[in-house]
Amino acid sequence: MKAIILAAGLGTRMRPLTDTLPKPLLQAGGQALIEYHLHNLVRAGITDIVINHYHLGEKLEAALGDGSRYGARIQYSRETVRLETAGGIVKALPLLGDEAFAVISGDIWTDFDYCHLRPVDGETTLARLLMVHNPEHHQHGDFSLRPDGRLALKAPEAEDGLTYAGISVMHPRLFANLPEAPLALRPVLDAAIAAGHIEAEQYTGQWFDIGTPERLAELDTLLRNG
Repeated sequence: MKAIILAAGLGTRMRPLTDTLPKPLLQAGGQALIEYHLHNLVRAGITDIVINHYHLGEKLEAALGDGSRYGARIQYSRETVRLETAGGIVKALPLLGDEAFAVISGDIWTDFDYCHLRPVDGETTLARLLMVHNPEHHQHGDFSLRPDGRLALKAPEAEDGLTYAGISVMHPRLFANLPEAPLALRPVLDAAIAAGHIEAEQYTGQWFDIGTPERLAELDTLLRNG
């Protein structure tokens, strides 16, 4: 199985840190955020990795190179127009091939073991998403997990939902007939959820969405003192 690490965001909320570095290169615990993903993927035997980029992408390429020092083979999907998440994956599909692939957000940190990622069939299941308890900055969540393991949208009257962790396995058929154009992932997922084609599992370990300098500092403290 191959993987794509999504690294094309602007990192607006992380300014001024992201004025000179793309967010996945920001460090916590003495290591760039994206390097934690590279090591985790390689330990899981996933060594063919695509990284998409837009903002300061040349710095990502300069820092990570061809991936050989991580035991990986890195290819880059360069965006000259910001394509958002789904559009970025569509553009990268020729590098990812015809089989299911892991999708990792470059601006999260977790102790989830990527060895647990497993392919989806692309027929009854188009994606399997990892869900986490709602963080403080997103307290109500967007999704719920059905007893059969399928993902559902959270009912408006429900008090608590779950939050997508930014870690999943997706099949190219999820993106069938979509153009290489700016497109968010959420409407793609919502349509597949409505059709019953998305599985999910909940993870209760450590997970950080690095959306602000304060959360980056919190993670850095945790990793240095852990």
